[in-house]
Amino acid sequence: MVDVGAAETELKDVAVRVAAEAADLVRRARDAMVAGEAVSVETKSTDTDVVTAADRAAEQLVRDRLAELRPGDHVLGEEAGGSAGDGVTWVVDPIDGTVNFLYGAPLFAVSLAAQVDGVSVAGAVVEPVSGRCWTAVRGQGAWLDGRRLAVSSPSRLELSLVGTGFAYQAERRARQARFVSGLLTRVRDVRRAGVASLDLCAVAAGWLDGYVEHGLNRWDWAAGALIAAEAGAVVHVPGADPALGEDATFAAGPSIAEALYDAAVECGVKDV
Repeated sequence: MVDVGAAETELKDVAVRVAAEAADLVRRARDAMVAGEAVSVETKSTDTDVVTAADRAAEQLVRDRLAELRPGDHVLGEEAGGSAGDGVTWVVDPIDGTVNFLYGAPLFAVSLAAQVDGVSVAGAVVEPVSGRCWTAVRGQGAWLDGRRLAVSSPSRLELSLVGTGFAYQAERRARQARFVSGLLTRVRDVRRAGVASLDLCAVAAGWLDGYVEHGLNRWDWAAGALIAAEAGAVVHVPGADPALGEDATFAAGPSIAEALYDAAVECGVKDV
């Protein structure tokens, strides 16, 4: 792995700066939409998988600013694609939670992470409506608006609150529903916010005790998984553990991580 050393803090500062600028663009777009301005909407993998003009504009802003601040770095984004390369690759989700955004709900975020050799070393998740800014640097902890984050420590799985999410394809949703129905009998309750990056941040803050979801892309988890891990969570990203399935993301506080992992496996997580 390339050792970017102390530069990781500088990468976090860039992530915060650029994500905040993109979040301001997205917030203004939402304000205009709520005020009655028409929104350009297209679909991707299914009719329910949407992308708006604001998604594309925010990602273009991120790419333009990174080209100014970090010339030569690679960029991988949800809307315009790209690929990883030598050195630093920036991974951006310009609006994580586009469906929430489209409905006027306030829960969505701009997610931006710096990766080296496919591993996140710095990142920021910024919420356009609330202004909250979640950050992390590899080996240096995770923070929410200057407050250091730490995961929860429930005494047992039955008292844990677990987050999850669902895919856009109907067939996979049916499998996910079966998995979640089994999990529901083993935990306090299950939450579904529709914003993977913020679910991972919620684990970091102790607002969720654990989180399991299939089908995330790198831009969905690149920043949030680092924030959860740096807050003390046990984290598995897609491809890291065959027992969870090839594209599962898992995060949980250590006190219930093993129990949640075992319960997920017993509930058929690998077959989702």
